[in-house]
Amino acid sequence: MLDGSKDSKQARVHVGYDGLVRKTFVGPMAKERFENERRVLTYLEEKGCEFVPRIIECDPSRVYMVTTNCGKVVEKISDQKLDQLFAELETYGVRHEDRFPRNVTYNAQLGRFCLIDFEFATILESGEGLTVEEVTEHRMELRAEERKKLRG
Repeated sequence: MLDGSKDSKQARVHVGYDGLVRKTFVGPMAKERFENERRVLTYLEEKGCEFVPRIIECDPSRVYMVTTNCGKVVEKISDQKLDQLFAELETYGVRHEDRFPRNVTYNAQLGRFCLIDFEFATILESGEGLTVEEVTEHRMELRAEERKKLRG
């Protein structure tokens, strides 16, 4: 049984009564976005970053992962606090490429703000990552190919 969902064009997300977050990646470059989020979250866990989800289970064949829950998405956060939070993440060697309040939660157990949704993030040390722009560019290329096919 599930007690909540947060579906988007990019993913189907369900929070279970057990508190775990189940995420299936959909849409453009779903496999690449899944692999990037897995790589980044694994890296952050190795670095000891406590304010991001932990991976519990991953199934690459289904582009599906289960993670810990980092709390409720915040309704309001100041630009200054948002900047501080993303800057703190960078001290762990990761740049979040989707820097919006929708990717910030508040975890009452930790008593702090947390970050989620790392499908668009870059590991600074290696340069590995994926940006929103890359997915948008890929989507535009697919549309151009479709238009070409329609024209014959």
